Amino acid sequence: MSDALYNILIKGGSWQTILSGLGVTVQISALSLLFGTILGAAVCFLRLSDNKIASTVARIYISIVRGSPVLMLLMLLFYGVFAGSGLKPLTVAVVTFSLHTAAHVAELIRASVLALDAGQVEAARTLGFSKLQAFRLVALPQIVRIAKPVYQSTVVNLIQWTSVVGYVTITDLTRVINNTASRTMEPMLTITIGMLIYLSISYMVYGLFALTERREVTVDEHH
Repeated sequence: MSDALYNILIKGGSWQTILSGLGVTVQISALSLLFGTILGAAVCFLRLSDNKIASTVARIYISIVRGSPVLMLLMLLFYGVFAGSGLKPLTVAVVTFSLHTAAHVAELIRASVLALDAGQVEAARTLGFSKLQAFRLVALPQIVRIAKPVYQSTVVNLIQWTSVVGYVTITDLTRVINNTASRTMEPMLTITIGMLIYLSISYMVYGLFALTERREVTVDEHH
């Protein structure tokens, strides 16, 4: 066992390769989450718009992207839409996962808005709050609180979705683990280590969200 672990994690600078692959996974996930959340909010705005054309376009976008396997979307963009464009595989991956995340975030925000207690916003308006103040101080905190549990799962799912980027020549954590398994002829142990790394990242995300919830509770108690 010790020799196998040495071959997997240490020999030939394997740990550096694993860290490099992990860095690529984190980079793609973080950028896709950022752009996907911003785009998702914009798509949600269009989805809730009174403009029927904008609402229909947003609804179609959400339906198509959410209903398509992310690997198929990645391959379509890499080998089709952006083929010959000169874009780096990493850039195409970020675009893909941003689009995919945006569709999920848009529906998440829409569901949160629909679950919002509109009476509180109306009450704030009668007290003299402007529309912006009512949204920022009354509506937005509620939307965030309602959306947070599902958004947390979306973040973890995004990290897991990125494991397919090896199909477009990107050496992420999953591809490094696969290459290491082939090199060491220890697939069971190597893949188990890879799964543990992904689990660690996921629980770090859960921990960060739990920390923000505790801070919110503390702030509410002080108020």
